[in-house]
Amino acid sequence: MSDLHVHTQDVDDFGTVRVRVLDAKADAGLVHGWVSEERAAFWGMNGLTEDQVAEIYAHMDTLDTHHAYLLEKDGEPVGLLQTYEPEADRVSECYAVEPGDIGVHLLLAPAGTDGARAGWSSALLGAVASYVLVGLDRRRVVVDPDVRNEKAIARFLRQGFVAGERVVLPEIDIPDVYLPEKHAQLAFLRREVAFPG
Repeated sequence: MSDLHVHTQDVDDFGTVRVRVLDAKADAGLVHGWVSEERAAFWGMNGLTEDQVAEIYAHMDTLDTHHAYLLEKDGEPVGLLQTYEPEADRVSECYAVEPGDIGVHLLLAPAGTDGARAGWSSALLGAVASYVLVGLDRRRVVVDPDVRNEKAIARFLRQGFVAGERVVLPEIDIPDVYLPEKHAQLAFLRREVAFPG
């Protein structure tokens, strides 16, 4: 296994899911294609050039608190995963961070010409939960999708996440990062719920 792969999991009736460290430069074209689509508007990168996307992820790679990965199914890229330490993120201004919390942002690749893929979201979210809760030994995952992103919210709730408060994440405007204010639906998944026993 390559050092860039940090997690591998065989998912019954789905395939092998691997979590690979994102290469900001080499993966920029792929990621730019995904984040430029209208369906990815809530990701906040619509309108950026490939170079700008590469710069954002190159900057993230310098941080100890925020990390980016590609999700692969049987060797094919199928999603973008970002993890972060909530106490080092604006979300910490909106809820009481507990020891062992980890934040996650997830963008699934477009379905392609064959249309919707039954069970993909659940299988990939299950592998992500296994990586962050078991592999990274965390107690709880927090997600903060945009309140208008009803599909993502429903997907998390179906996976066992419990809805928290609706909050307003404050605008961030510092030299290396700009994030507009965001109305978000918090949701949480505890390790004992995801992996009972």
